[in-house]
Amino acid sequence: MAEDVKDVRPPRGLKPDAIGFVDALVIGLNSTSPAYSLAAVIGPVVALVGIYAPGVVLASFVPMLLIASAFFYLNKVDQDCGTTFSWVTRGMGPWAGWLGGWAIMMTGVLVVGSLADVAVRFGLLGVGLDSWADSDLVVQSLTVLVILVMTAICVIGTEASARVQNVLILAQVTFLLVFAVVAIYRAYAGTSTLDSITPDIDWLNPFGAGGAALTGGLLLGVFMFWGWESAVNLTEEVRGSASAPGRAGIWSTIVLLVTYLSVGIAVVAYAGPAFLTENADEEESIFALLAGEVMGGWDWVVLLAVSTSALASTQTTIIPASRTALSMARRHALPSPFARIHPRFRTPHVATWWVAGVAIAWYLVVNRISENALFDSLTALSLLIAFYYALTGLACAVYYRRHLTESVRNFVLIGIGPLVGAALLAWLLVESVIDMSDPANSYSGVSWFGLGPPLVIGIGIAATGVVIMCVWRLISPEFWAERPGVADPELVRGRES
Repeated sequence: MAEDVKDVRPPRGLKPDAIGFVDALVIGLNSTSPAYSLAAVIGPVVALVGIYAPGVVLASFVPMLLIASAFFYLNKVDQDCGTTFSWVTRGMGPWAGWLGGWAIMMTGVLVVGSLADVAVRFGLLGVGLDSWADSDLVVQSLTVLVILVMTAICVIGTEASARVQNVLILAQVTFLLVFAVVAIYRAYAGTSTLDSITPDIDWLNPFGAGGAALTGGLLLGVFMFWGWESAVNLTEEVRGSASAPGRAGIWSTIVLLVTYLSVGIAVVAYAGPAFLTENADEEESIFALLAGEVMGGWDWVVLLAVSTSALASTQTTIIPASRTALSMARRHALPSPFARIHPRFRTPHVATWWVAGVAIAWYLVVNRISENALFDSLTALSLLIAFYYALTGLACAVYYRRHLTESVRNFVLIGIGPLVGAALLAWLLVESVIDMSDPANSYSGVSWFGLGPPLVIGIGIAATGVVIMCVWRLISPEFWAERPGVADPELVRGRES
């Protein structure tokens, strides 16, 4: 009679078909935190390249689109929520794959606390609680609370996450468009309170300010676009998992380009390069300054745009880190508890809470050092981002190597494109290391072991990862027995089973 007993055990694995293409697209967009990214980057970019800031944004889009193509084609043959970790392991072996996964997890740890901090500060300013925003105790307490709430939403379910993200992206984009429209209108009408200038097509020339300035601008541009791949980390939970997540990633970069160009042109036209250059070191506060100039008594619109942007990204940045940890644990590259799936919500609850816990600890400890140390840790992000994006582009060409000559499309979109994107990001990685080696280029301006703090943080994270990898290799050698292979011809040609 045993065969007649109904199996009531909870299903294993993430919840399939939990969200659709649009939900994945929204999560990819929110992961980049468009309003916050613009607020943090537009001032420094203008300080480097002046009126050619829109051109630098356009140039930064190129490697992102090429790497997005790599994500699309790798996801087509391997729908694994570990994305870079899984793909690099399949194409280049377990050692490279493990380091790629480690880089993704650490980006989440570094940035989640800062994003929640910005959400809290701008939210308080937006509702007129300026004195609260000036209190470190209040801000840090609310920041921890925000991280815990957003983590709980991630654990409760992907559908709940998507619903929250849909509301936040609508509010964010609406606020940004209102700001851009008002700024451009006032620039053309001659009612700007600053030294406005008329937009010109030449602003889109990325080489207008010279090569050295372009290099620095591209480094900032990579940060602006980073995060869109969160849509692909949800591949096991998206309907049409072989193509929808990859398409969502590509479309995320395109929508971001349009948004960044629109707001970038509006800001430069209204304020002029002189104002933005003078206030470049204000970082995200540049939007708070411009909000009052452009919107007058309606400046809360822009403040809430940045707040909702950072709030949304706080949640979505947890997704790739937790899904990567889940994927690594499933293949015995991390301890097995990280692979646990909540029996009711079908989400990686252990990995998600671990990511949040480490992120909170990092945020609080670094803040004890100084606020500048927190900014330095964010600067170190560019090293990790450039590394795992470049690794993914290279893995795409390597994993598909036997299929690149089957068609012009394969050769260009799967081979040459991702390789060019990887080469550009590798070049930016080297430039970042050179730049960060000089302590004077850091936020704090202090020297750690004769180097800039961001580079020391980056080296420390990399070294820690190598040590953990080697120790885990001795404890659990099963994962390291995997050997690199090539893409399945049946999947490459679209006959998916």
